[in-house]
Amino acid sequence: MCNVHLSCPPYIKYHVHDRPIFSDLGKWGTGDWGLRLQQVVWNLLSNAVKFTSSGGRVEVCLEQVNSNVQITVSDTGKGISADFLPYIFERFRQADSTTTRVENGLGLGLAIVHHLLEMHSGTVYAVSEGKGKGATFTVLLPLLEPQVKQLINESEVKVDNLSLLDGLQILLVDDNADTRELIAFILEESGARVTAVSSVGEALEALGRLQPDILVSDIGMPDEDGYSLIRKVRAQEAEQEEKIPAVALTAFARDEERRLALQAGFQVHLSKPIEPEELVTVVANLAKGNKEC
Repeated sequence: MCNVHLSCPPYIKYHVHDRPIFSDLGKWGTGDWGLRLQQVVWNLLSNAVKFTSSGGRVEVCLEQVNSNVQITVSDTGKGISADFLPYIFERFRQADSTTTRVENGLGLGLAIVHHLLEMHSGTVYAVSEGKGKGATFTVLLPLLEPQVKQLINESEVKVDNLSLLDGLQILLVDDNADTRELIAFILEESGARVTAVSSVGEALEALGRLQPDILVSDIGMPDEDGYSLIRKVRAQEAEQEEKIPAVALTAFARDEERRLALQAGFQVHLSKPIEPEELVTVVANLAKGNKEC
């Protein structure tokens, strides 16, 4: 039986096709992939539950298809319109982007699913007959033969991004919970230890307590913004030799925003949606440059 344990509402129905191949989750990947697979299924399941009313049905099916593991999560919920379906896995995309929409969040769960599966040579796609007709998400993952798995485990070659930020303590500041989750996930996947907070006040408290290596902060926040944060940080550092490297995140890519961020005291400005490799590379280079100073 596969090692995925989920607690769900009583109207969710499970169908697991019993095949010997699923008795060993290790055949599906290496390292901590078992935990990541749980996150993939949980994000898909959470999304299905979110858009399925009470009395509806959500099914999770698991089976082997040729040399792949196939996981399907289907629901009888709101469905997906044909014009939005091609963009369903893009970060910060929503079918309903109005300020009065009932469901909160930026729809980052599906973007995380897509990112995780790409890292492990998997794919995911969505099918829906339209609004009000439910949706089905299908995950395909290649199976690893035992000898292939052994070769990977014994290999000394590692993917650079998986250890690029090893040992780095990063303070992440963003008032949006979904954005914090996504960015923290990206940084932690590369080995960083991330402390995520939602306000300038929490950030200043954490800076004094943790003395992190890097600060990553959103600019647009209520009450006090990222500019206010970095100015207070630089003021506190006025008599210190070391200054914490800082990355500004904004929803704009205009030169004006970049100039304002640098003038305020940030070293780097990145615009949303964040590209994982770019973020990891920027943080790694800032940390390296700070150590060499």
